[in-house]
Amino acid sequence: MTLVPRTRGGTALAVALALALPTAVAVAAPASTVPTPPDATTSAGPPADLDAMFVGAHPDDEAGTLSTFGQWGADHDVSTGVITITRGEGGGNAVGPEEGPALGLIREREERAAVAKAGITDVYNLDEVDFYYTVSQPLTAQVWDHDETLAKTVRILRQTRPEVLVTMNPAPSPGQHGNHQEAARIAIEAYRAAADPSRFPEQITKEGLQPFAADRIYLRTANGTSASGPECARRFVPADPSQTVHGVWSGTTSPDGRSWAAVERDAQRVYASQGWAGFPDVSTDPAQLGCDYLTLVDSRTPLPQWGTAAAWTNHAPLDGSLLAIPGGLPLGAGMTVDSDRFRVQPGAPFTVTVGASAPAGTPLGTSTARLELPDGWTATGDGALGSIAAGARATTTFTVTAPADAAAGSRVRVKAFVDAAGGTGYQDEPVLVSAPVTATQQLLPQVEQFRRWTGEVDAEALADIVRPVLTLASGGSRTVAVVVTNHSAAVQSGTVTPRPPAGFTMSPASAAYAGLAPGASTTVTFTATNTDTSLRTSVEGGAAGDYLYTIETTSSGATGTTQQAFELVPTAVVPQASNAPSVDGVVSAGEYAGPVLDVSRRWEGQACTSTADCSATAQVTWRDDTLFVAVTVNDDVRGTPLAASDCKRHWRTDSVEIAIDPRGTSENTSTTFKAAILPWTAEGGPCHLRDADAHQGDGPATAPGMKVASKVTEPYTGYVVETSIPMSLLPSAVDPAHMGLNVLPYDSDTQDKTGQTRIGWSVWGGVQGDPYRWGDVSLEGYVPPAGRPTTPADPVIPTEALQSLDSPQSVEQAVRTNVALAGRPSSSPDEAAWVEKAKVRGDEVEVRLRVGDAGTAHVVVEDDAGIAGRLVVPVSGSRTGLVVLTVPLSRPLGAGASVLLGWDDGAGGTFSSVATPK
Repeated sequence: MTLVPRTRGGTALAVALALALPTAVAVAAPASTVPTPPDATTSAGPPADLDAMFVGAHPDDEAGTLSTFGQWGADHDVSTGVITITRGEGGGNAVGPEEGPALGLIREREERAAVAKAGITDVYNLDEVDFYYTVSQPLTAQVWDHDETLAKTVRILRQTRPEVLVTMNPAPSPGQHGNHQEAARIAIEAYRAAADPSRFPEQITKEGLQPFAADRIYLRTANGTSASGPECARRFVPADPSQTVHGVWSGTTSPDGRSWAAVERDAQRVYASQGWAGFPDVSTDPAQLGCDYLTLVDSRTPLPQWGTAAAWTNHAPLDGSLLAIPGGLPLGAGMTVDSDRFRVQPGAPFTVTVGASAPAGTPLGTSTARLELPDGWTATGDGALGSIAAGARATTTFTVTAPADAAAGSRVRVKAFVDAAGGTGYQDEPVLVSAPVTATQQLLPQVEQFRRWTGEVDAEALADIVRPVLTLASGGSRTVAVVVTNHSAAVQSGTVTPRPPAGFTMSPASAAYAGLAPGASTTVTFTATNTDTSLRTSVEGGAAGDYLYTIETTSSGATGTTQQAFELVPTAVVPQASNAPSVDGVVSAGEYAGPVLDVSRRWEGQACTSTADCSATAQVTWRDDTLFVAVTVNDDVRGTPLAASDCKRHWRTDSVEIAIDPRGTSENTSTTFKAAILPWTAEGGPCHLRDADAHQGDGPATAPGMKVASKVTEPYTGYVVETSIPMSLLPSAVDPAHMGLNVLPYDSDTQDKTGQTRIGWSVWGGVQGDPYRWGDVSLEGYVPPAGRPTTPADPVIPTEALQSLDSPQSVEQAVRTNVALAGRPSSSPDEAAWVEKAKVRGDEVEVRLRVGDAGTAHVVVEDDAGIAGRLVVPVSGSRTGLVVLTVPLSRPLGAGASVLLGWDDGAGGTFSSVATPK
């Protein structure tokens, strides 16, 4: 898929900052020598050395973990940094009309102020675009250029060398932001790549960096049953008993006497642009405060022993890495446990390798490894590691066998210990006891891709985070391909038997497979039918929307059982209208012959207090290649009237979103049509827009021919919005039998541009990004015009993002930390430029630069009140010379004035400097 970038006209920076940036070409005078940049005022010098790093996609992604980072810093002097891949330009803005790069500048400022409350000063922005809400990691990876973003992350890790990494959830859980998934995958890949000299070798050979192996990496999430109060770490029960999940209680006391949970809440309120300023106070009752849970992905150092009190402390994630474990191996020692496979067979041997390494200055001496296994499991191997000298590493291998009657499907923790002269180290490795053959229903493409990825990065224990789910139209049927896989070392034959949930059938009742080679997969096919049309659809059906069932697979060794799920989506048959409805905001008798759709189910936010507070119905029909939709909304308080020029980010006020998947097969919204209608504006009438779809923006520009109307009741009890959508606007021709449709009203009862409740027709968390969960509609009698393509055109993707070169805060940080902007290389001295001196001359500032080679100068003059002048100017010349630039001021300078230079050398590198104007 080719992505078509979206621009708004003019330069992105000029639009973002509403500034006409003066430009000129300055020529550097030749010089015979290249001076050394001064360390104190430029980004030259040794980079900052950190202890921990959070990797997220947007400003505020770290906000739910700030109590942890804050207390680690206060109690253990842990310095933490944050890598933020985007500045969140695709998010909302509850504080003003800014969008694009200008919003990115606001959100960066918010993030730096928020994390500062937890003692964090270093935020590394990677300058990727936050293009819109999507649940698609593959789309995100393409827009961000996965390999480039990974390289930038690796470079920052090799520079700052943090021992403990924390990131987000990499799995495509339903509704999970695709940007979050990609950020987590980049973090996990960077954890491994930064230690590998064969990955991004130019960083080593050309930039002088060294490979760096962080000690461990955690996900800032956990699956299981949690609890509140000081015992929340010990009382957490992981859904997977082989996972290591540490809890950091937020109720401990911060230096200001309040709980760290209260400090974190103050930090969260800083994100005013995201509508967080009004977040309520946290409880002052310690029993009501919970833990931040961290799930271990991998560790290269000893851990606190699982199942002991040492694993439940607030500093457990640091122990063995940044903090010494009492009685453990000396700090700086390494320890690993690796199985040659994650999925093991009952009665079949597999190997486990235990490794240990001594700190550079401390030998471990004669060392021995041993395993602790569940009852009935056996291990052979003497565990001898020999005498491990300072800086040396040794390994030993065990052959482990699960008993023949080990329960298939059970997850087991293989515990390992290393006994050395100075103490004992602990590590463990999760394994899954598997039946010889298992089967699973066809995976959604993103889930299949995620499972493949977990194998590629040696994180298979994460593969089952996402339950296999397929949607089924209420009362409908679908073909279900079931993939059968042989995990054993022998050829297998047997049967596959699905056990469908009540109200469903699957035919045939069973299917055979034969001659399946070791490691191979085959597919058997069933037809699933929802026979009980009274079953509730959407999130109201089954277990939180999932109708659970199992698939049993027999083989020569055992029966494998896996859990699957169906999700029911509502359906409707939409007839052709005898006459085209009038788009006037009034639903007249006979205009809409189709069914009345209930769009009152809550999918996000506060519960509606009554039908008068928030409820709605929708009616749909078609005529002459045009779709007509009318939505009647009951509401008791009008949300913020936005200016017609601010008709965007519709979730900030009352609105209705209409989502159409023409073929009913879209993997993400980039091949759909999503329009939002605001029933009123500050000027009075309605407005409309497209959002997070194949072409976003102002409605009249991106959806020419679409008509909207609204009728607001007086006295106010709600409104009606009505629209006609030419089907020629859709990204592809409609499949009349299976068009995806959703209608999603947004309710806001505030005047601060924040929403309270989202309701709709077919709803789950994040459903606006999950086209496969939208309702199933057939357009009775409709035939698309001949020649209309069934393959969607390439989507238009926003690509505007603030660059760190134009961020004063990023330039200031680069000077302070000596880490180049945006994860890019640092310019060499003969390619760099920096400010030597600056002088105020009336209504302008004269800036003298020392310049090595050609590049572009991004100059900002600011004071305590903000930016007072800005200049972007290309500089040409060869060798080192002096250049004088003149930066016009928009106002007189006040206290705290400084001149900042972000230098782009044109070859990928950047350099930063700062000076105080005289």
